[in-house]
Amino acid sequence: MQTGTLISLTLYFVLMIGIGLWAWRRSTDTSEGYLLAGRNLPPSVAALSAGASDMSGWLLLGLPGALYAAGLVEAWIGIGLFVGALFNWIVVAPRLRKQTEELGNALTIPEFLANRFPDKAVALRVVSALIVVVFFAVYTAAGLVGGGKLFETSFAGLLPDAGMSDYMLGIWITALVVLAYTMVGGFLAVSLTDFVQGLIMVTALVIMPLVVMFDEGGSAGASLTEVDVPGFLSLTQGLTALGFISAVTWGLGYFGQPHIIVRFMAIDTVAKVKTARNIGMTWMGVALLGSIGIGIAGRAFAERNGIVVDDPETIFIVLANLLFHPLITGFLLAALLAAIMSTISSQLLVASSSLTEDFYKLFFRKQASERESVNVGRICVALVALAAIWIASDPDSQVLGLVSNAWAGFGAAFGPLIILSLTWDRMTGAGAVAGLVTGAAVVMAWIALGWNSALPGFDGGLYEIVPGFIAAWMAIWLVSKATAKSADPLPA
Repeated sequence: MQTGTLISLTLYFVLMIGIGLWAWRRSTDTSEGYLLAGRNLPPSVAALSAGASDMSGWLLLGLPGALYAAGLVEAWIGIGLFVGALFNWIVVAPRLRKQTEELGNALTIPEFLANRFPDKAVALRVVSALIVVVFFAVYTAAGLVGGGKLFETSFAGLLPDAGMSDYMLGIWITALVVLAYTMVGGFLAVSLTDFVQGLIMVTALVIMPLVVMFDEGGSAGASLTEVDVPGFLSLTQGLTALGFISAVTWGLGYFGQPHIIVRFMAIDTVAKVKTARNIGMTWMGVALLGSIGIGIAGRAFAERNGIVVDDPETIFIVLANLLFHPLITGFLLAALLAAIMSTISSQLLVASSSLTEDFYKLFFRKQASERESVNVGRICVALVALAAIWIASDPDSQVLGLVSNAWAGFGAAFGPLIILSLTWDRMTGAGAVAGLVTGAAVVMAWIALGWNSALPGFDGGLYEIVPGFIAAWMAIWLVSKATAKSADPLPA
């Protein structure tokens, strides 16, 4: 059984690397080609690339696991994300596509901020690049944890003895395949593989819950109400005010995710943003419904058949191994790898672009050639990947926990900054720096104090993106008001 699954996964790996080699021949001669595919992405590719790079392993591991453990009340996370993504496409996408090209043809978010606020250009590029690299190392580690769990759960004892656990071997295999096509093919390879991976993911997310609920001999459809968890199918069971706010405010993170909003910069024209939005939001809605279905129906199936699932985050893997032919199982596990790898590749590329454009070329080689910049970018991809592997080496790591921390860090640091820099002409460079630093600092302090788990005097904690986002917004507004004479106007 496992041999057939490995064959499917091997074919998937070959396909991804093949796309990377094709992209290498098309768009890696210049920095704009390597980092933004020449700003020529079709709407469908941009939309599914944004969706696939957003919906990392948490879509098939973390979110189903949370629903499996606690019930439908965890669906508020998905609801908040859907609303946040929609507003991101409406508010940020068209403006960012237009302004990044008009303001010096910026290739990275730090470069756009520097061009938007030239009086604080160096500070903005350095601080934002540092935040990008630090939080993306954590975010990439979350994806690698998903890869490690996949191989540990599905191929225990079958993989060759490499002097390490199946978990660590899975991390290294996942990382090396992603590195192969990302380093070679750049943004075009990442976007095209994301497009293919997005199609694979949504197909798996439709198939699995339907089979779990209605397949002969394994039907869970009639047993959803039999799950021994009070209010398992209730959206409000055990939901506190803090819990509700923490769940729905995941959507605030969208405005500040560099690996997602960089897709907006690459769409071939502003006029096609609306088409991309419609495609992307349809994909996201179907994907989230499928993820919720896997968690709920998976718990019912496990209860009915007496299956013990030690780690709820592996329910997708458990069901794939139990219910499907090995070749189909390989396809489903490829969907999981697609979710993981699409996000990792995007994050590695954005982090390496910041290291290249906002450190190397800013401080060391201002006159670096296009070829040199591309090669340095490839080296930086590998360096960030090694840091993420080190973070992910703890087998007790939880995908949703790592993702939530990184998501909050980006959302609070960049979210208010991106929104206001695109829409408020009285914002100043000093305000931009204040918001960037404040958002990141509040999130890190909130996590360090443990207030995301338990607030003093309350039964529960508050998700760190809430105080971080509010603090950053206020810092931008107050400091910009105090330094209003130096405000830089928005492009006409």
